[in-house]
Amino acid sequence: MRIAVWSGPRNLSTALMYSFGARNDCAISDEPFYAAYLNATGIQHPMQEEILSNQEQNPNTVAKNCIGPNPENKDYWYQKHMCQHMIEGFPLEWAKECKNIFLIRHPARVIASYSIKREDPVMSDIGFVQQYNLYKKLGGIVIDSNDIRKNPEQSLQRLCEAINIPFSKQMLNWPSGGHKSDGIWAKHWYGSIWKSTKFSGAEGEIPELYDKMKKLSKEAYPYYDELKKHCI
Repeated sequence: MRIAVWSGPRNLSTALMYSFGARNDCAISDEPFYAAYLNATGIQHPMQEEILSNQEQNPNTVAKNCIGPNPENKDYWYQKHMCQHMIEGFPLEWAKECKNIFLIRHPARVIASYSIKREDPVMSDIGFVQQYNLYKKLGGIVIDSNDIRKNPEQSLQRLCEAINIPFSKQMLNWPSGGHKSDGIWAKHWYGSIWKSTKFSGAEGEIPELYDKMKKLSKEAYPYYDELKKHCI
């Protein structure tokens, strides 16, 4: 089984990837369209040249790879995808051969976290519109990262049931220091998660944003709210 998980940045996506990666029966892939996205858009991201030289840039080749044989002959293949990477013209038919999961998070939380790593994000950076549009095209399972943090075991049991795979308690912990399948960009983005061995506890109050970031959160919220209605 191929499991395509669609997220925006700073959504708990790496933690969920590590959770599935802790299973003995699951391979993982980390943002396979990242270099293709950077090459096609010319957008500048941290570690730009390293990413472009390390990863396949042709989106058609990436798409073909995503529906190839499961790595290491594992039963399950967890693919972490960023919604904003799937720009117009990139192939999407391949995703219909996967179980599609949409991982959502309140936009104020996303923006507060993202802006620490990359200043002045805009709507196209944070993936809410793209995630909503992908859900309309593909359908699938929706889960809120806040629910996972509040009760990881219950949420993961529910998620596994929804995609028809057995739950494993291995998913509740992972070794510190990262995963062998981390993208090369991990040393810039994954510092906190590398120190972790499990999901963090429940999140606090929604962060207060100001000026442009508050406006951005308000613009993104309707897309989050619409997806939230479909949460398992």
